[in-house]
Amino acid sequence: MTQVTLGRTGITSPKNAFGALPIQRVSAEHAGMLLKKAYHAGFTFFDTARSYSDSEEKMGLALSDVRNHITIATKTPSTTVEGFWKDLETSLSLLKTDYIDIYQFHNPSFCPKPGDGTGLYEAMEEAKKQGKIRFIGLTNHRLHVAEEAVNSGLYDTLQFPFCYLASQKDIDLVNLCREKNVGFISMKGLSGGLITNSAAAYAWQAEFENTLPIWGVQRENELDEFISYMENPPKMDGEIKELIEKDRKELIGNFCRACGYCMPCPAGIVINQCARMSQLIRRSPSANWLTEESRKMMMRIEDCLECGQCKKKCPYGLDTPTLLKQNLKDYKAILAGEVQI
Repeated sequence: MTQVTLGRTGITSPKNAFGALPIQRVSAEHAGMLLKKAYHAGFTFFDTARSYSDSEEKMGLALSDVRNHITIATKTPSTTVEGFWKDLETSLSLLKTDYIDIYQFHNPSFCPKPGDGTGLYEAMEEAKKQGKIRFIGLTNHRLHVAEEAVNSGLYDTLQFPFCYLASQKDIDLVNLCREKNVGFISMKGLSGGLITNSAAAYAWQAEFENTLPIWGVQRENELDEFISYMENPPKMDGEIKELIEKDRKELIGNFCRACGYCMPCPAGIVINQCARMSQLIRRSPSANWLTEESRKMMMRIEDCLECGQCKKKCPYGLDTPTLLKQNLKDYKAILAGEVQI
């Protein structure tokens, strides 16, 4: 099995890591089965977050007895020092551990640095000094924040969307991480469900020696596919290249990274949520996105002014208005029971 070393951390993992966002959606028993099966099959890197409802708790219940044999990465979305420490202590308790291997700022709108007035990076340093975390990481959907973090020299790892729908700028970011010896953790390797061929997704990641993909898993058959790649990793052959090119032509316009560059919307549409609703509703607990509040949020798409501002501001060149309409159509079909999730 191909191994990946996460930059200067020295943390090594098979090029198969477990993304624990989707286990929110399943029972504790089923989540425990998946986590334990992954571990016994050779997975050693497990990524979760304080924001993933009960994901940390499920991971703690399933893997606390093998804690010293695995790497745990989790995240805080807090923008205050008080919230940072509360999140860290909660994560430690739920994960049943006294240290986090990689503690990450979860998609901040800026790059926390010493002396920036927030105290957030200083809190990370203090947590590391206390032995509660080993390495400092950052996750993001904004290219400029990611680049700033890598170039700052302050971060040991970066987690960023990366799949075969990536742009050249995304690939340049991966190469920058390699040059700066910053570990690169690939999230959304299946593009939030847009990519359905896991072999092609894996083979593409294998072309980049410094990327560690974290696969979001909620079904046993999904896990079994990735387990099979431990011994028989897919290769980038002609058939897979052809499939990737076909998918890029058909799907690349639908990959919303939720970076937020398109916001605010003059019509009050929460674009960076609504433009990926079809993915969100299938990859996280669907009930969270079928509330009255979420329905009202989605219906705001009908108020679109067709001003084109979001399309002009998208750094990835998405046809955002069309994408919003497609997601609203899908959402209405789900509400009407015409589409199963």
